[in-house]
Amino acid sequence: MSDCVTPVGAFLKTDKALERPDIQYHIMLALLNEPHGFADPVEHGFGIHVCQLRPQSRGTISLASDNPLAPARIDPNYLAAPEDARILREGVKNVRRLMSQPSLQTLISREAAPWSTIDLDDDAATDEAIRSKAETIYHPVGTCAMGPKNQRTSVVDPSLKVIGLDGLRVVDASVMPRLIGGNTNAPTIMIAEKCADMIKRELTAAP
Repeated sequence: MSDCVTPVGAFLKTDKALERPDIQYHIMLALLNEPHGFADPVEHGFGIHVCQLRPQSRGTISLASDNPLAPARIDPNYLAAPEDARILREGVKNVRRLMSQPSLQTLISREAAPWSTIDLDDDAATDEAIRSKAETIYHPVGTCAMGPKNQRTSVVDPSLKVIGLDGLRVVDASVMPRLIGGNTNAPTIMIAEKCADMIKRELTAAP
């Protein structure tokens, strides 16, 4: 038997006053105790991944040396913005409240560590667990952000041409000025389709 590892998902708000959801949940048919993958299963269970959709924290990518082959210095700067910590905290607490409902209690024997030792109302312990366990969901964007040429943070212009360099475009998720509120695959395909149309129009208009 085979199945999708994430058969159920949901978008929710941590604050009812928000215009749109700020949290995405993935319910997975596996215990998620290992970072960047799954450990060999030793018991039955499921996991719920809590994803903040539009984090405010901003990281940096810089040169590590004058050697062009040296890996760049990457600092994701996770959870630097207090609002990011609040949103993840509320997202985790909402999941724990949901899993404690009577209709689910017959299916759940226990919470996995570290949550099994953390009281639902203990914000400090919840924040500490999030900082020790949280990881990226592999949807980085913005390292070649699109914007006006006179904007300091712009790397490519609205036609995706690299500002200050002729003959080069960037066409991927890195041109997004901000992270979208969901998965990046479909929008990246749209970016590529749009750029292909712009290139065709320029070639057609060329003398």
